[in-house]
Amino acid sequence: VGFDDMSEARYFQPGLTTVRLDFNEVGRLAVERVLRLMGGEPAELIPVIQPDLVVRDSTAAPGQRRARSSS
Repeated sequence: VGFDDMSEARYFQPGLTTVRLDFNEVGRLAVERVLRLMGGEPAELIPVIQPDLVVRDSTAAPGQRRARSSS
């Protein structure tokens, strides 16, 4: 399983299951928070940005894995 869903992940063999996070949103919230702190506003809880799980062929439910070929 990978993290960040790089564009090539879907082409790996097997396709790599990955966790995708909206890094643009992470960056936007970070800059917003720094600017507020610099402006003297009190620190607030950091909001949770929900990641997405992108399931591809590198993972399967228990008991559903493909048999390896004997080549």
